[in-house]
Amino acid sequence: MSGSDNLSTKWVYKPQKGTFGGINRPTSGVRSQKSLPRGEHPFQLYSLATPNGVKVTTMFEELLELGIKEAEYDAYPINILEEEQFGSDFVKLNPNSKIPALLDLSGSKEVRVFESGSILLHLAEKFGKFLEQDSRTEILNWLFWQMSSAPYVGGGFGHFYAYAPEKIPYCIDRFTMETKRQLDLLDKQLAENEYIAGGTYSVADIAIFPWYGGLVLDDMYQASEFLDVNAYKNLVRWAENINNRPAVERGKRVNLVWGDEKNQLAERHDRTDFD
Repeated sequence: MSGSDNLSTKWVYKPQKGTFGGINRPTSGVRSQKSLPRGEHPFQLYSLATPNGVKVTTMFEELLELGIKEAEYDAYPINILEEEQFGSDFVKLNPNSKIPALLDLSGSKEVRVFESGSILLHLAEKFGKFLEQDSRTEILNWLFWQMSSAPYVGGGFGHFYAYAPEKIPYCIDRFTMETKRQLDLLDKQLAENEYIAGGTYSVADIAIFPWYGGLVLDDMYQASEFLDVNAYKNLVRWAENINNRPAVERGKRVNLVWGDEKNQLAERHDRTDFD
């Protein structure tokens, strides 16, 4: 008997339980009419301090750390548990209704950019930073690796280990195995390189750190002991190094609306907001 023998021939939607179950539906698109605020800077970011959101705020803060004033941005939080990602204005920016979403007002016309990897690449090419030409292909290898691999960590391991209303051993084991394989892969890459794509900090590091750095620094899922993260010594060294960068420290706070109040920064409009 196969597993499918116990399933009906036609799937029927039923509201799910769990932390994020209430917002999940099998349809896309607008659920409410809701406008988005706009600030005065060339870039308007609508996001949340999840790993995918932190990628983009870190990129902006790294550009500003280099003195590139043209990279100034306003950042507004999107409350995903309140389904703000399905508001009419947000869906215009990202029809997939996921954070982060960026509105680029720096040119002659408005440009929407969605998917965190696309936003990082957009900004790297616009400002000519963190994407060195002589290692461009290797950097992009790891950027796209991250985009394709992280769902196994977040939607797979993180969901079944930390959020699922039922602890299903098979699911936890399956996604733990894949997560540890990915950690092992990064550890081996960093055994021979200071940064992910070689000797230079790049968008690959900016993309990978919030997910895999978060795992080994125990910022996600409280699973460091379960995953035995200390076994990945090169990865831990890299994560601690990245975590100490001033721009990363700031990027992790933008659109943060949970945890210690002194670290939260729901909206970001100016460098002085961090004070």
